[in-house]
Amino acid sequence: MQSPKSETNASRRIMTGIILAIVIGIPLGGLAPDFSKQIYVLGELFLRALKMIVVPLVMTSMIVGITGLGDIRKLGSIGWRTMVFYMATTGMAVLVGLILVNIIRPGVGVTPGENHTDAAYTVAGRTVTLASGEWNRAGSSQYSGDYVLRLDDQDVYGEIADITPRGATVRYWETDDIGDEPRVATVDGPAFLWRDGRLVSAEPAVRSSGVGLRIDVAIAGRIEGKEGRTFGSTLKDVVIGMVPSNIFASMANMEVLPLIVFSLLLGAVLSVLGDSAKVAVDVFTALNEAIMRLVHWLMVVAPFGILGLVAGRIGNAGGFAGFLPELVAVGKYSLTVVLGLGIHALVTLPALLYFLGRRSPVKYATGMAKALMNAFSTASSSATLPLTMEGVEKQNGVSNRTASFVLPLGATINMDGTALYESVAAMFIAQVYAPVLGIEITMAQQVVIFLTATLAAIGAAGIPEAGLVTMVIVLKAVDLPIEGITLILAVDWLLDRFRTTVNVWGDSVGAGIIETLEGRAEPTQDAAA
Repeated sequence: MQSPKSETNASRRIMTGIILAIVIGIPLGGLAPDFSKQIYVLGELFLRALKMIVVPLVMTSMIVGITGLGDIRKLGSIGWRTMVFYMATTGMAVLVGLILVNIIRPGVGVTPGENHTDAAYTVAGRTVTLASGEWNRAGSSQYSGDYVLRLDDQDVYGEIADITPRGATVRYWETDDIGDEPRVATVDGPAFLWRDGRLVSAEPAVRSSGVGLRIDVAIAGRIEGKEGRTFGSTLKDVVIGMVPSNIFASMANMEVLPLIVFSLLLGAVLSVLGDSAKVAVDVFTALNEAIMRLVHWLMVVAPFGILGLVAGRIGNAGGFAGFLPELVAVGKYSLTVVLGLGIHALVTLPALLYFLGRRSPVKYATGMAKALMNAFSTASSSATLPLTMEGVEKQNGVSNRTASFVLPLGATINMDGTALYESVAAMFIAQVYAPVLGIEITMAQQVVIFLTATLAAIGAAGIPEAGLVTMVIVLKAVDLPIEGITLILAVDWLLDRFRTTVNVWGDSVGAGIIETLEGRAEPTQDAAA
């Protein structure tokens, strides 16, 4: 067994390695994107290794924590305190975001496209040329991929593949008037119609000239299929998903919420069985300790994995040349999100930790440094959970019974950063479309955004691509076009790292505060007994 001094030295070496990995990874990915794509495999291996131990860690730690409560009635106390804290901090984060977005107004001056109602044009195949004049954003690379060119007088449109100052080429033409004939979709091309026993192209014929065209934001592929999601349907899926029909399927799919419910019930049963359950509890305790030791081993190679993740992700975005123009285009929006996350992480949560948890925020954050850097690198609360538990328990002295309940639940439902981001994004999209659609977001609608972002962030646990699902819900609640999400997807991967870090920090602060509140309550409960 290592001495406390040697453990501290090893922890410092790992921290130094992680910091160096991030510092080296950013310029490496930006300046050598092709090479960085190749070393991304290191990050994938590290991320998969972390995810590998999430399921056994959640189950064993929660079962050990529940059985360690002794009196099962204490579960109700820690449960309602945790839920109230998470609801309150998520609401605070959304409020900070709404205040900032109203002050900075990042969407003012940003256009979702452009409209040329009276412009004449000519068509040659799939290339459209303006008869006179140029696009407002001539030759902008922003118009490639996520934008469509619509010929209003012909009711056809196509995704823009290439654009010049006076023209644009689409991948293929489409129309909303598809008729009743059977259609056969293709992976990356026009659909086909089944007509008279044979397949014919569904691509509509386009006249060689016309008047009236516009460039619009397209619905990105990541959003398609989510348009019909509502808060009610999402909440229904969450409630149903809490009770697994097959616990092993939930393990295989890493569905954390049903695993938490199962572990809670199993731990509660073991706690009331008494001596007959002692062997089972000892087994789960030994497994939990073994998994935490495995976390220590993984941290030895963490710097290499984080280097691969950071450099590879920037490389996949095209390096600085491909990513920076997109970042500049929505720079005020990105700044608003990061500033809001910074206020919540550096002011709101530390104040709560100091006054409610009676703990030093600086010391507490120092103990969570490895987990927070890992959260930034992986953009996954679940993958960071093993390090979050280690930092809370080993570095900050929170008991296992508190950490094992609060942290897995927090990694699943506590999304302070995500909720703040969604409130800012919704207002940004509203400000972008306000002059185009003639809309105005009133105070009542901002209240709707506040409530929807708060509840949707908590209620989206276990939903694939939860951030996009909840964003669609928030936008639909105030009748904003969901196509606006496309405007921010280019920088979403970067902002996702900041908001995941805040999510993990919020989980950690919650564990420290709940531990203190539970400790204060115990003497009163004992006296009452």
